[in-house]
Amino acid sequence: MRVLVVEDDAAMADVLARGLRRESYAVDVATSGEDALWSVMEHDYDAVVLDAMIPPPDGYEVCRRMRERGRWAPVIMLTARDTVHDRVRGLDAGADDYLTKPFALAELYARLRALTRRDQVRRPAVLRAGDLSLDPGTRTVRRGETEIHLSAKEFALLHELMRRPDEILSRSYLIEHVWDFAYDGGSNVVDVYVRYLREKVDRPFGRDTIQTVRGAGYRLSTDR
Repeated sequence: MRVLVVEDDAAMADVLARGLRRESYAVDVATSGEDALWSVMEHDYDAVVLDAMIPPPDGYEVCRRMRERGRWAPVIMLTARDTVHDRVRGLDAGADDYLTKPFALAELYARLRALTRRDQVRRPAVLRAGDLSLDPGTRTVRRGETEIHLSAKEFALLHELMRRPDEILSRSYLIEHVWDFAYDGGSNVVDVYVRYLREKVDRPFGRDTIQTVRGAGYRLSTDR
């Protein structure tokens, strides 16, 4: 999943970006309201972590304009202000959740997982396709009772496929959601990582779960 972090404090932005990448998110960083609005209009993010007090427009205004322009990615508002008035202001601007600084990264990760389970149709905490399961909270993957060890990027790719079972996902869609803004390679990186995944989650178990749809992309089948 791809997340936009909007934070003008360089040290905090770095902590958030590095932590989220360790959790297998693709992360872009914006340091001002203007950059944030450009990013959300150019890219289809799965979530936005938005500091309230950033160079103008501030986080409240960024959130309000996002919603006005039809951008509905879940937003977690971050702020050092913890009054009821500030929380109400953020939620009324269109934020989905509110986290007061200082906070534990573990809580941020849990709130992101909760918000991204609410997209379009409600998602279960543990994703399943036949006997294949993926738990975003513990970052574990199992085929039946057998645990499968994946790299961070392999986990992120499988997570995206399992979030949309039986849907055909194009290479460009997968790059958009699994790789971040800094990625400037070709679409064949998806083919490479799909091959890695098949070698770990399918072939050792005699399965054909991750399927190629020629000329269109990939899908994770629930009936194989």
